[in-house]
Amino acid sequence: MDSIVVTGGGELNGQIPIAGAKNACLTLMPATLLSDEPLTLTNAPRLSDIKTMTELLQSLGAEVTSLAEDKVLVLSSHNADNPLAHYDIVRKMRASNLVLGPLLARHGKAIVSLPGGCAIGARPMDIHTMALEKMGAKIELKDGYLHAVAPKGLQGARIDFPFASVGATENILMAATLAKGTTEIYNAAREPEIVDLADCLRKMGAQIEGDGTSIITIQGVDRLGGATHPVVTDRIELGTYMLAPAFTGGEVELLGGRLDLVGAFVEKLDAAGIDVTETAGGLMVKRRSDVIKAVDIVTEPFPGFPTDLQAQMMALLCYADGTSVLEEKIFENRFMHAPELIRMGANIEVHGGTATVQGVKSLKGAPVMATDLRASVSLILAGLAAEGETVVSRVYHLDRGYEHVVSKLRGVGAQIERIKS
Repeated sequence: MDSIVVTGGGELNGQIPIAGAKNACLTLMPATLLSDEPLTLTNAPRLSDIKTMTELLQSLGAEVTSLAEDKVLVLSSHNADNPLAHYDIVRKMRASNLVLGPLLARHGKAIVSLPGGCAIGARPMDIHTMALEKMGAKIELKDGYLHAVAPKGLQGARIDFPFASVGATENILMAATLAKGTTEIYNAAREPEIVDLADCLRKMGAQIEGDGTSIITIQGVDRLGGATHPVVTDRIELGTYMLAPAFTGGEVELLGGRLDLVGAFVEKLDAAGIDVTETAGGLMVKRRSDVIKAVDIVTEPFPGFPTDLQAQMMALLCYADGTSVLEEKIFENRFMHAPELIRMGANIEVHGGTATVQGVKSLKGAPVMATDLRASVSLILAGLAAEGETVVSRVYHLDRGYEHVVSKLRGVGAQIERIKS
């Protein structure tokens, strides 16, 4: 199993290009199932999760071609007639459940395994199935598979989500584009990835209003066409690399960065003593002083502080002057990185969904283990400022969400290398 070795010390200076969003691309790719015309996605990230979604779509009969060093994906579903999303593929990635809505909408049937992904808490499918049943689908769980049929097609309906689920909003948004009549989604998630999906679907001919707000209205159409669409900037990769100079000092420009994608995160950086300014090419980040100030964090759905930046922010606050409290309200069991940071000398106490971090003057390099995608990169960031050498094992998690992390950090001066097993 590969590991990443980080030697702490030294400022970071230079530029880091930010990739297209993993979570957006994984949502856009299943949209091909809604049309028999090609869908072309540009600015696609080169990640293992994208390969998994490619494998899944191909198993359904879709054609997926990678161009321009895999940064362009050309998808076609004119021959996609297999409704079975098999466990062997779906188990690898939570986003695999996003084929359910499109398959039902276009073909009237779907057999989709319950999904897998990072072990960061339960993310059940009941909110997805509740909404699809309101739209006329009949769904039964048998042997770990959702067997769904809509022999008369899906019908427009009012969908009231009990909470703002990103995945369910995306699934129903796609399904509703081909439903008969009008669908209204209340308490819809507002993430930029959903706005990006709606933009793409409109290019394909969908009639959608209200994306980016808590109420989305979709008027179903008879068919969707093809489109070309650029994947939005990855706000989680952006936020992750914005933290790098906060650990080490120096100035780093994040090429392609946008303030509107990371507003709540930037507010907390400012409170911690980190300056973020817009440039012609993106965002510039630097510390105001050598002292990181303690701040409190509560994870919330967009536009609040993202849960996918909680682990990285916790690592920074290990170095802060004072006590910080982090409250995780999106996923349970998402403080698994805390014991690994403690191995490096952090002072962290976890009680349920709350972690209290007492800042220390320094961390010391140690062998640590990645437990999930965001935890893995938080340990790398912590190692950038730690004394000595930090060895992060189980970095296959990292490949699911960050492309070329070693070369990107090395390009701004980090002492980091990947050791092949």
